[in-house]
Amino acid sequence: MRTLLCWMALAALPAMVSAQPRVVNGKLETRAAKGLESEVRAFASAQTAPAWIGYAVPMVEGRHESCGQAVTLEDGNRNTSDSRRVALEGDRTLLVFLRAADRQISKVRSFSAECEVDAGGRTVVFLTGVRAEESVSLLSPLATGTDRQLSEAAVLAVALHAGAAAEAALDKFLDPSRPESLRERTSFWLGSVRGASGSKRLLRLVREDPSDLVREKAVFALYVSKEAEAVDGIVGAARSDKSAKVRSQALFWLAQKASAKAASAIADALRDDPDTEVKRRAVFALSQLPKDEGIPRLIEVARSNRNPEVRKQAFFWLGQSKDPRALTFFQQVLESR
Repeated sequence: MRTLLCWMALAALPAMVSAQPRVVNGKLETRAAKGLESEVRAFASAQTAPAWIGYAVPMVEGRHESCGQAVTLEDGNRNTSDSRRVALEGDRTLLVFLRAADRQISKVRSFSAECEVDAGGRTVVFLTGVRAEESVSLLSPLATGTDRQLSEAAVLAVALHAGAAAEAALDKFLDPSRPESLRERTSFWLGSVRGASGSKRLLRLVREDPSDLVREKAVFALYVSKEAEAVDGIVGAARSDKSAKVRSQALFWLAQKASAKAASAIADALRDDPDTEVKRRAVFALSQLPKDEGIPRLIEVARSNRNPEVRKQAFFWLGQSKDPRALTFFQQVLESR
């Protein structure tokens, strides 16, 4: 019973992990963290030559890319024969590494503890006992800073963190007062790695963000998301977003989903949207649907839509399809003249 209680107690402490990286081609030094921000600050200020400092924290649940062989810290490339392999039940430990040079942090890398780490001949100091809250606090200023590459890497790292601290930080990144570029990159990772909680935030972003550009990027992030409710968000944007460009992009991504909801939203746009360019994009969206669904709809548009520009687009995409039904329709049109 005592052993069972010990295991239960350990399982109830998800904010800290003790995994160490499998480092090759470099020197690994391990020590206990006495305060993450102070440790990193002291480490960076002492570096004239490049060196790395890292730690492990719990990683958000989800389908994340696994490592075929190794990741290389120095050049950012992954040396793997199967870099797109996805693990359904992989390691839930996130490794975060920061590169210090010229007495400042210049890079952030993050990936699963399953990965073997090629240090590129550098020294790697690995801190144990780091809490997720400390990590998010350390990374957030990098995520909101002006260095674009550093910001992108830090946003991804925060998005991969499990726990409430990461959720709160991501909400702050999405605040309308933040730069569009930060909200855009945050939206992508919400769709890619945050599962249901990310999808819920994206649905709100698509409805409420004042920027057409951010809403457009959020629509794409919903397309990337694997959550079922994400399609509803794209449909909503296609039907009612105030920006014609956002509605057009939503139609494009809906077509890639090829669902009943997508086909219905495309049909609604062809019938009701006041913008001709949106209707043109809806015709293109029909051309992207499975042929047994898209070709009959394109023929109907070419035959009866009231907008001549829309009919012209339907004829064009029917011609591109090389589908026998399209050829038969063309023949009927020519014979009726």
